[in-house]
Amino acid sequence: MTDKIDPQVAGCGDCRDMPPLPFEFTMAFQPIVDINQRNIFAHEALVRGINGEGAYAILSQVTEANRYQFDQLCRIRAIELATRLQMQSYLSINFLPNAVYRPQACIRSTLEAARKNNFPCERIIFEVTESEPIRDPDHLANIFFEYRNRGFVTAIDDFGAGHAGLNLLAEFQPHIIKLDMDLIRNLDSNRVRQSIVKGVVGTALELDITIIAEGVETRAELDTLRAMGVNLFQGYLFAKPAIEHLPTVDFGLLDS
Repeated sequence: MTDKIDPQVAGCGDCRDMPPLPFEFTMAFQPIVDINQRNIFAHEALVRGINGEGAYAILSQVTEANRYQFDQLCRIRAIELATRLQMQSYLSINFLPNAVYRPQACIRSTLEAARKNNFPCERIIFEVTESEPIRDPDHLANIFFEYRNRGFVTAIDDFGAGHAGLNLLAEFQPHIIKLDMDLIRNLDSNRVRQSIVKGVVGTALELDITIIAEGVETRAELDTLRAMGVNLFQGYLFAKPAIEHLPTVDFGLLDS
């Protein structure tokens, strides 16, 4: 099976006559947990191959020619699967900022997918990863403003490990910052990382931005972040991503 955006949905004229993608993909979901409420705050949609291949196997096939097509289909597929799985939490979707030509037009397929599947736009989080070089920071800020005005939640992913860092935050304050897993790893025993994370958490608190710690794998990392005031967590400590499935989270580990 190959995929193609409905030309009536695609917004930009240059993007309407795109060929089908030359590869297939699906989505895995990983929960983001709220340890105070002991519930699942969101599920992040992560691209996977239909035979279980990892994200790199798919992303390595994304080119300048098919970047827009891929980005749009990721959004649609995530919404369709979230609906089929009866997801009640937020749905977090990564987007490629360099694939968005005009925010007002490029969001149309997302809005149409949400409408068709009766999935509330206010329960969709759009994450931009810092790992992709940002060609035009002003353009990215415009994307964020448009998405927020449409009722979507906005987030900066991999914060602290990417190309934009604090410069991006200075231009636009998202609803959420996701701390990069490299900052989290062995945080409990690394004084320098602790100082950096404390600074980011403090800045976020002043700006009324929610912090999510991603890549949490040990109880010591969890406890260190909890002591800093972080309440939302994502990582193998709670659940690994599951392809076309919503993983179960055992909140009993918080009692040990």
